[in-house]
Amino acid sequence: MNQALLLPKNADRQLVYSGITWQQFKLIQAGFAEAPGVRLSYFDRTIEILMPGRTHELFKSIIGMLVELFCLEMGVEFEPMGSMTHERDGEVALEADESYCFGSSKAIPDLAIEVVLTSGSSDKLQRYQLLGVSEVWFWQDGVFSLYHLREREYAQIIRSEIPDLVALDIDLLARCVLMAETSRLNAANEFRQKLPKSR
Repeated sequence: MNQALLLPKNADRQLVYSGITWQQFKLIQAGFAEAPGVRLSYFDRTIEILMPGRTHELFKSIIGMLVELFCLEMGVEFEPMGSMTHERDGEVALEADESYCFGSSKAIPDLAIEVVLTSGSSDKLQRYQLLGVSEVWFWQDGVFSLYHLREREYAQIIRSEIPDLVALDIDLLARCVLMAETSRLNAANEFRQKLPKSR
């Protein structure tokens, strides 16, 4: 019996294949071009194919909603880049769950956000490092883990070091993400009420 059929509908489905060249990856990527909701990543001759479940999509959308609400309330100019593919030719291709530029449009986002419900890849930060993404946030088990790129390595941090996000209370954000599982409206109202006064 196909194991994928045994997974609950809200579970992520992930396939991993090793020994794949960049050229082969590009062919596979083209084959999935018309498959909405399927995310592909490539690194170190390995391709990952992720079909996010309902829980994954719920959390990523809630986090994005609250980050954007923060920006709107605080008067921060931002460009949502969603899960668009970012590549370094021949080396890495990656689709974050949510990604943003702040202040001005850039080729590479300032922030990438990943929802981790499956085993997660230990080399994810390496991939973002190759792309030069300033900050990466992981959401796992109700907690955010934040990493900021310093020189050539990521350092774990407790609050964002992106200038436009330094006023964002990460604990408040996490509480409201969990609250939003029950009510998006209540979570948004709570989040808005606890924000510092806009600039």
